[in-house]
Amino acid sequence: MQIIIVGGGWSGCAAAIAARKQGAEVLLLERTDMLLGTGLVGGIMRNNGRFTATEEMVALGGGELFALADANSLHRNIAFPGHEHASLYNVAVMEPVVRTFLQSMGIQLRFMARIDAAEKNGNRIVSVSAKIDGQPISFDADAFVDTTGTAGPMNLCARHGNGCAMCILRCPSFGGRVSLTALAGIPEKVGKKGSAIGAMSGSCKLLKESLSPELLDILNREGVAVVPIPKEISGKADISGKACQQYALPEFRDNVILLDTGHAKLMTPFFPLEELRKIPGFANARFEDPYSGGQGNSMRYLGMSPRDDALKVDGVDNLYCGGEKAGLLVGHTEAIVTGTLAGYNAGRTASGAKALVLPGELAVGDAIAHVGERMRTEEGLAFKYTFSGSVYFDRMKELGLYTVDAGAIRGRVARTGLGGIFSKR
Repeated sequence: MQIIIVGGGWSGCAAAIAARKQGAEVLLLERTDMLLGTGLVGGIMRNNGRFTATEEMVALGGGELFALADANSLHRNIAFPGHEHASLYNVAVMEPVVRTFLQSMGIQLRFMARIDAAEKNGNRIVSVSAKIDGQPISFDADAFVDTTGTAGPMNLCARHGNGCAMCILRCPSFGGRVSLTALAGIPEKVGKKGSAIGAMSGSCKLLKESLSPELLDILNREGVAVVPIPKEISGKADISGKACQQYALPEFRDNVILLDTGHAKLMTPFFPLEELRKIPGFANARFEDPYSGGQGNSMRYLGMSPRDDALKVDGVDNLYCGGEKAGLLVGHTEAIVTGTLAGYNAGRTASGAKALVLPGELAVGDAIAHVGERMRTEEGLAFKYTFSGSVYFDRMKELGLYTVDAGAIRGRVARTGLGGIFSKR
């Protein structure tokens, strides 16, 4: 079996692992020079319902990336406004840890490989092409997974946001996002909220060294720092258009909330630098990501794949999708969940087996199905969904799916008969 994953974020890495465990030869194509995508500047795991989803995936046999993040956590079981029992991994070293693990599994990685075409035979993709070192190369496979994300390129950030913020996606250097779904001729879906298109990335990074010693000490010790915003500059950081709606709470409007993820994670989509420096402890503040975080951030949810509950892209028999391509799901946990299922089902398709749909008795199965259903409505396209807050976390609690009892979660998975399924060929 030959399987190609296009896009090396958290979702693409999860898809590659799942497909490789099915016995496939796996090639992962990444347009930049690093894996993890927005995971290079993210860092939050296990908060709220993400704990439940993580433990479900571990019980399902898809826990490798969660184990790596846990082992690389700077802080565990911390609380910040609206969120409990969070872990914060070190974004500075997470990528080489994941890269080494994928290579140890025999997964082939090709960097600076930006696809530019897909060849089809009927309703199946047979190959994709890319330019590597300036030379055109074609790659054949039995099944494909699109984890190219939904952010950028620059013209869309300019049209729907505040311009290119020079974020970790680095479109000027490596070229903007290219969607395999779009290259296969499938019309994509766009997130909307009223007349606004897409959503702005939810946080920025500050250099720790630019904070006051007192603030830095709190952040290093506690993992979180909450600094009230003086009334005269309140409202300077607009949180209404955030992709991460679970953090669009009054506390994030009235305070500067920092999390220690190796850098100082500023939980606003942007903050005018001159205003930020008026807040005690931030007199020398400097943005690490995006470099223009005083003005804006990257725009996301501009190109999602229409798909079914097995994460197969509509209209293409051997193409699956994960991460933000799979819909209005926000977060690393959500990317790993969908990437794992997409890679697993790509392996099943390549071997002639029926694709798996996760049952609604599990939070991970219910989330995939619920978001897929909501994406088919205009109202549903206005929301973002995550295990960690907002409308989907409310649904988790209403359905009795949220729990931090790991034993109960293992029992729930066992009752579905799917224990360890992602580790079985």
